[in-house]
Amino acid sequence: MSAPVGIDDLLERVRSTYARIEPAQAYAAFRAGDALLVDIRYQALREQDGLIPGALVVERNELEWRLDPQGSHRAPEATSHDLRVVVICNEGYASTLAAASLHALGLRRATDLTGGFQAWKSASLPVSPSGA
Repeated sequence: MSAPVGIDDLLERVRSTYARIEPAQAYAAFRAGDALLVDIRYQALREQDGLIPGALVVERNELEWRLDPQGSHRAPEATSHDLRVVVICNEGYASTLAAASLHALGLRRATDLTGGFQAWKSASLPVSPSGA
């Protein structure tokens, strides 16, 4: 039996398997139509901090069902396994594990936003109030 792995080691291991994306790069890819931004933050955080205009909001517990292009509950945006998905959580931790899960589904271009929503906001990228 192998020794238990801590979460920091797990995150480091998972992150070594793909290239994460910085907020400005994600915004440019989104604007160019080359990336789908997916906000997995829970509702209270979205209400508190706002939304990224144009991002698809998907609760974390529904992510795989909504983004599997072959799934019966897929979002209309989940058109292909080649879709470039940028998963966004609050600070860039949960999104790493979510991106790894999408990789397991065959979404090989899935990545996550370094620093999460907080880094997006700190970079002065567009944010709208949650009621907008």
